Amino acid sequence: MTKLFSNIKIKNLELKNRIVMAPMCMVTSDDEGYAKDWHVIHYGSRAIGGTGLIILEATAVESRGRIKNGDLGIWNDSHIEGLAKIVETSKSLGAKVGIQLAHAGRKCEVKSEKIIAPSPLAFDSSYPTPAEMTEEDIRVVINTFKDGARRADEAGFDVIEIHGAHGYLINEFLSPLTNKREDKYGGNLENRTRFLKDIIREIKTVWPDNKPIILRVSAEEYVENGNHPEDLVDIINLVKDEGIDIINVSSGGVVPANIDAYPGYQIPFAEVIKEGTGLPVIAGGLITEPDMAEEILKNNRADFIFLGRELLRNPYWPLEAANKLNEDVDWPYPYRRAKI
Repeated sequence: MTKLFSNIKIKNLELKNRIVMAPMCMVTSDDEGYAKDWHVIHYGSRAIGGTGLIILEATAVESRGRIKNGDLGIWNDSHIEGLAKIVETSKSLGAKVGIQLAHAGRKCEVKSEKIIAPSPLAFDSSYPTPAEMTEEDIRVVINTFKDGARRADEAGFDVIEIHGAHGYLINEFLSPLTNKREDKYGGNLENRTRFLKDIIREIKTVWPDNKPIILRVSAEEYVENGNHPEDLVDIINLVKDEGIDIINVSSGGVVPANIDAYPGYQIPFAEVIKEGTGLPVIAGGLITEPDMAEEILKNNRADFIFLGRELLRNPYWPLEAANKLNEDVDWPYPYRRAKI
């Protein structure tokens, strides 16, 4: 049995393989964040293709939390119906389904929104300067994550992912590059982690205990004075007992930086976090070859492999990967005549 196609169970989440579709913004909803039939087809086709866990794109917990017009939303109960249709379809086709709860913070590009951040620092010269969040603003946003988690449960998602990466709002609080506050939400690492901890605590009041929570992190900020993998270990260890079950390890996006991206470039970060926190990790970054995915798993460098652009290019990558690894997996009945 290959490791890539072995099953795994974390709480009530039981996956048929270790292949995870990473959240990728599709920018195809309407201006109010509602899902379209396109989303149902897009995610459903990856379920047909054999992906074990599909994580929906960054889904905004409030309107000003969108990255761009066209991002999915979960800030209103009326969003539940469209999201539930995606879930129902993809699950009926054999995948488990998660959703990434997100807030863009200072990287919101929606012109009609007043953007917010822990500190009044623009991402770069092309972005406006955000308003520094008051403690009331912080309480409001924490509650939007809570409400988003409740709606995600009502929509039938198997797992939620808290987006703490890529320079968006939670990451802006975590990073010393973007958080210059002098109150209890800024300064030392423990204070910078407080916003995330408060969000997790509120989410846990509405999210079932038997469903896992993933935290996505930028493990490396590629700037000397930014966070590095060892810092993320400390951050995660401060919050994991609040209810974090899995870490999805990514990097970058906090400030403009030169990143030497190559196949597997983020795997060493995942190894540090796995060893330092004791939590299962999802790792990836330009992974395209099944043999490479299998090596990472068999050498215990990660517990899951996420694929991004490769699954955009080829929704049936898992079926083809099984053949390359000499693993016999079931194909959808209508496709069995084409099985390799």
